[in-house]
Amino acid sequence: MMPTAPAKPDMLLDHRGATKTSRESALNYEQARLGVAFHEAAHAVVAMSYGMNVTTSEVMAWFPEPGQYAVTGGTVVNYHATPAWHFATQCAAGEVAQVQYLMAYGLWTPERALACSAEHDREQAIDVVTECGGQLARHHVPLGGKSWGQVRGMARRRINFLWREIRTTAHAMNEQTVLTGDEIAALTGLTNPRFGGAA
Repeated sequence: MMPTAPAKPDMLLDHRGATKTSRESALNYEQARLGVAFHEAAHAVVAMSYGMNVTTSEVMAWFPEPGQYAVTGGTVVNYHATPAWHFATQCAAGEVAQVQYLMAYGLWTPERALACSAEHDREQAIDVVTECGGQLARHHVPLGGKSWGQVRGMARRRINFLWREIRTTAHAMNEQTVLTGDEIAALTGLTNPRFGGAA
């Protein structure tokens, strides 16, 4: 039986402790859940491909009212000593892969693509890049830095290279709800390195 409230309320919060933005979806429950699985799988696979340790990656769904569903996800990435632009790229990978899922499965519309945007991922990337002395801007290219659009382009190239691994992980996550980093590594042939510093 599907819960009526989120099992892990902390997954509704961003890295600053604020509530993540929610959006209406024109997809049915199964389509939306798989889309979130692609989003989280991309975070995990791209992070791992850059040498980051992944603890878990998961989808979470609940039915707040009869006839309504809500779905979200979360990926715990340990990014100690990771180059800031690699971390930013894995942040962008979620929404880019979710849009690519819509395209690959014949579900794309402009409205559905817009609903994939994840401001919490962008804001975390901006915060981490800034902490590392870099400049990541939302809507323009700062001197000596990058725009969020450029980082999404970096993520798109990485996702195209790793699409098989992302798709494999997404379908497994959709079936099992939660995957550990080691399980993702076993599914994909990637290496889940060992080191600390949780995101």
